[in-house]
Amino acid sequence: MSSTPLIQMQDVHKYYGAYHALRGITAEIAEGEFFSLLGPSGCGKTTLLRAIAGFEEISSGAILLNGADMAGVPPNRRPTNMVFQSYAIFPHLSVEQNVGFGLRRSALSVGEKTRAIGEALEMVGLGHLGGRAAHALSGGQRQRVALARALILKPKVLLLDEPLSALDRKMREDMQVELMKLQREVGITFVLVTHDQEEALVMSDRIAVMFEGEIAQLADPEVLYRRPATKRVADFIGVMNFLPATASGRSVEAAGLGVADLAADQMPAGPVTGACTVGLRPETLSILHDGEASKAREASAQIEEVVYYGDMTYYDVRLDGMDTTMRISMRNMVGRDVLDVGARTRVAWDPRAMVVFPD
Repeated sequence: MSSTPLIQMQDVHKYYGAYHALRGITAEIAEGEFFSLLGPSGCGKTTLLRAIAGFEEISSGAILLNGADMAGVPPNRRPTNMVFQSYAIFPHLSVEQNVGFGLRRSALSVGEKTRAIGEALEMVGLGHLGGRAAHALSGGQRQRVALARALILKPKVLLLDEPLSALDRKMREDMQVELMKLQREVGITFVLVTHDQEEALVMSDRIAVMFEGEIAQLADPEVLYRRPATKRVADFIGVMNFLPATASGRSVEAAGLGVADLAADQMPAGPVTGACTVGLRPETLSILHDGEASKAREASAQIEEVVYYGDMTYYDVRLDGMDTTMRISMRNMVGRDVLDVGARTRVAWDPRAMVVFPD
């Protein structure tokens, strides 16, 4: 992945009448990067994607592609192509005709067009289905046809507007892996819009988390998950347990757990003094079974709920002296019994897993 900014967004604003949809978006996307815009419905992520594509005019600011300002440049003149959520496949055309639709006005010969269509179909694993009617395809196959149709024009940027949302869970997970492989093979910059946190974490080099038209945090998946900058980002990305706490410098006392000295990066928003909130991911906590020793710290608790998923068991536990419960995820292993609701237990925790947020 090159460090050259292929896409530059500079203080981008978008108004729909009085509604402020994009509020000062500033970010850069590198050439060859798999970049995701992640956020809840209505946060502005699709509006931003459409602005990059040229389907939405921005109210102020600038969007640069390859160093050129895109103000007034129509979508068909931009080095981008877009895969829509609905795929927009023409049902009356064959797979080959759908994929080659964008080449109909090109100067390529019939033989060159046929060769390009074949290469695009092979790229997405549909080389054997060129003659099939589009209406006879499965959801995953339609998605691949839409990708091939976009890639055949060799854009510098492929824009993906929630392309996997219509697929079932298994197909969606398979297509996530296929998209990652495809992006690495073709070397094109991918910009993905999604509201699915797991999808963004799995597929992206970097993720911009958006709320109310603003980027709340832009970072790689591990930083976003382990060191979210705000309580809202932490709550949106995966599952996070929140405990009331009090901080003084690097020393933090968390309710139900005790006092711990933390590192500077465990306070992403900066030093905190006084009332605050501590966050802990479910997998950073452990249920200790009878006789099991721990090198980490311990707290006493009672199991309030048990949810068994086969490979994992999720426990809701109430720490002694606490009114609220915490979620703990435990991988089911041979010799490790699933505990019952109401059982007393010990919870192992490590201060290094904590993140502190100001109240």
